[in-house]
Amino acid sequence: MSDVEDEPQFESADAGASKTYPMQCSALRKGGFVMIKGRPCKVVDMSTSKTGKHGHAKVHLVALDIFTQKKLEDLCPSTHNMDVPVVKRTELQLVDISDDGFLTLMSEDGADTRSDLRVPEGELGEDIRTRFAADEAITVTVLSACDEEQVIAVKNMAK
Repeated sequence: MSDVEDEPQFESADAGASKTYPMQCSALRKGGFVMIKGRPCKVVDMSTSKTGKHGHAKVHLVALDIFTQKKLEDLCPSTHNMDVPVVKRTELQLVDISDDGFLTLMSEDGADTRSDLRVPEGELGEDIRTRFAADEAITVTVLSACDEEQVIAVKNMAK
C-alpha cells in the first residue's frame, strides 16, 4: 500500500530554530536589535509619539545595520510586534590568512577550524593583516545573524 515515492524526502536536518523572534514594539530598547526592511539592525534612537484622536501611539526607530552600518528608520504602532534577530557573538583565534583573502579561524577550544570568512574591508581588515604579519596571537570577534556572518573586531589574545 505505501510506496517509497509517496514518503516525504528530508534533505537537511537542522534544529528548526528561527532566525528571529517577535517582540512588542514598545518593549524594544536603545542598544537592542530589531529587523528593519529585512536587515538585522541595532537600535540607536527611538521616540514614541502620543496617541491621536483614534490612533495608536507610534514608535519611531532609528537603527544601524549590524553588518553594513547603514542607517535605517521605521515607524510602527507601539502595540504591534516587530521581529528581533537572534544575534550570536563568537570569539575565534586567527590561524592564517589565505592569498585570496579568507581567514582561517579556530574555535577557543581548538575543536574546529573554518575558512569561510573574508578579511573585512577598511581599517579593521588592515589592522588584522598588520597584526598577523607581526606574528601577534590575535582573536577576532564574529557576529552572526540571519545566515550572515562578519568579523567585527580584533584583539590580542591573553597570554
